[in-house]
Amino acid sequence: MGRDDERRDTVADLSVLADPVRRRLYDYVAAQDGPARRDDAARAVGISRTLAAYHLDRLAEAGLLATSYARPSGRGGPGAGRPAKRYERVQQEVSVSVPPRNYPLLARLLVDAVAADGSGQVRAALVTAAEAEGRTHAADGADLLASLAEDGYEPTVVEGEQIELRNCPFHALAQRQTELVCSLNHALVRGLLAGRGDDPGRADLAPTTGRCCILIHPDRPPDEAAPLT
Repeated sequence: MGRDDERRDTVADLSVLADPVRRRLYDYVAAQDGPARRDDAARAVGISRTLAAYHLDRLAEAGLLATSYARPSGRGGPGAGRPAKRYERVQQEVSVSVPPRNYPLLARLLVDAVAADGSGQVRAALVTAAEAEGRTHAADGADLLASLAEDGYEPTVVEGEQIELRNCPFHALAQRQTELVCSLNHALVRGLLAGRGDDPGRADLAPTTGRCCILIHPDRPPDEAAPLT
């Protein structure tokens, strides 16, 4: 298959999200902590189970969702019924550029070069630039969740007002140079908090599977605030 055919296939894959119902189903699945059942997805979107199954399978065929099978928690053995089909968002990125551009290649070259710099000066400059970018973004005046969402982090507030970032905008690079990219995420989010007048120490490195490596804790009392270093 030639490059032109690959680009056309990518366009076709992304075009399945043009259907508004399909897009809502995709957004619902993407927001879950684990695989979603089609019954739950159908209820969340307000459509029939049969229609939800059709659209979810189309998304899976396009490579935007991954499928698996499992019985509901607590059920097993004879009489438990057939395993239910479940869906979750894939981590592999799907994008298209017209005319063709290859920014991911440039990004890979840059992070590899930074990682190979034994002096640490390039890395320090990059971390400083990430912090400055966060401060600049904070100057836009948007609230914290909106700013994080605009940067691609997909923030969600969990129990205790802690903010989890469900997506790493630099996932492919994080797989290549994990420690470097996590430090950039950390600096960017700390800069965003500092630029808003918040405590940058609220942002902690807490790597885990399936989401960004940063957790943002609730506001700390002034005497516990951590300086931005």
